[in-house]
Amino acid sequence: MAEKFDCVVIGGGPGGYAAAIRCAQKGGKVALVEKDKMGGTCLNRGCIPSKALLGSAEFLNKAKHSSLMGLEIEGSVKPNWKKIQSRKDSIVRGFNKGVTGLLKSNGIEIFEGVGIVKQAGEVEVRQANETRSLESKNIIIATGSKPIEIPALKFDGETVISSREALNLDEIPESMTIIGGGIIGCEMGCIYASVGTDVTIVEALDRLLPNEDEWVGRLITKEFKKLGIKSLTGQKVTGVETGDGKAVVSIEGGDSIRADKVLVSVGRKAVCDEETVSNLEFETDDSVIKVNRKMQTAVEGVYAIGDVVGTTYLAHGAFAEAEVAASNIMGEEKQMGDYDLVPRVVYSFPEVASVGKNEVRCREEGIEFEVGKADFRINGRSVAHNENVGEVRAIKNKETGKIEGVTMVGAEVAELIASARALLGSGENITEVSFAHPTVSEVLKEAWEDAYGMSIHLPPKKRKK
Repeated sequence: MAEKFDCVVIGGGPGGYAAAIRCAQKGGKVALVEKDKMGGTCLNRGCIPSKALLGSAEFLNKAKHSSLMGLEIEGSVKPNWKKIQSRKDSIVRGFNKGVTGLLKSNGIEIFEGVGIVKQAGEVEVRQANETRSLESKNIIIATGSKPIEIPALKFDGETVISSREALNLDEIPESMTIIGGGIIGCEMGCIYASVGTDVTIVEALDRLLPNEDEWVGRLITKEFKKLGIKSLTGQKVTGVETGDGKAVVSIEGGDSIRADKVLVSVGRKAVCDEETVSNLEFETDDSVIKVNRKMQTAVEGVYAIGDVVGTTYLAHGAFAEAEVAASNIMGEEKQMGDYDLVPRVVYSFPEVASVGKNEVRCREEGIEFEVGKADFRINGRSVAHNENVGEVRAIKNKETGKIEGVTMVGAEVAELIASARALLGSGENITEVSFAHPTVSEVLKEAWEDAYGMSIHLPPKKRKK
């Protein structure tokens, strides 16, 4: 006999576990099906392990430059890769237990196995020794994504690797070629360059982080060079040959690069069990499940959230979609808001963060705009902490007078971008918002005010007559 629930969630990543908890908090009887480890890609193979490695790399870089802060460290500072990896693994295990504990404390029943939607209202859980049937009027598919594999650059798990293997290498490679200069490529490049790997990033488009503005790519390339990272932009990889634990990466035009490891990081692809897609006759777009603003699929009672719907490929984007799906399932009317207001962050050295429309988007949409700017080198706390690289730009719509978006490059801007998001959603005049002094966040206020020609600590803007 099938077990009955108000909601069955398939996938225990950020979107899945958040949706399960919200439904339970609103009074629902909830089941969650997970075939691997709780926390999904973000916790186990993405956000958290990569940030743990970046944290160690950041400490290492600061120690290398300690003399600039008036400190003398006896002997050389070098990475202990085994300890760095052990620390990362310990952090992941801790959060694994934490997520599982949260689900159980909310009364959610966890099923370990592969979840297949047989039809609307029925989920089959395939476990090692048995198959169980769950009934529910509401089903949430939150099955995530996987790294994109290029036919000419197939993963072998040893020399040609994805981000999954790159997070778990036993030793620091002498050299690494990274194919793709997006978020993952830039973050992994910073980790390995910091611990001594000779890193080359190859990006087919004209700049690193091609989804961000041109100035971001220029600044990042300049700072990466200081880390020892070589950036080859506007160049395409045509193939990889491997042998004796080495690789030769061929570049269009005839050049080649030798490397111990080749990390292919050209994006991620939505994942949903083919049987589920077939059973429900889903309408998909290159494996992405189509949904409306309520996160409903075309099948009544079946919702989809997170990477599988191909909207943001961000954990916090999945959190937002989980809130919407859970609210609608539990009898409330809710729709996803403006996806532009989901912050975008790259945890590189320095960090990159943006929210709202950037300059490229404004041009594409025909929006006339002007830009307010403020550098971190004018900020007291940034200079005091020797973190004065980068700037903040606020983009003002000339017609409406409103700020359309904010882009930042600099230390700790991942933390600062939340303030920009809050300000974008507020009608409060920026001059009335008090920022503590001295704080790095003051750079945001200076850039925002500069867009209106009102900054106190920047010279007057020269206006076109």
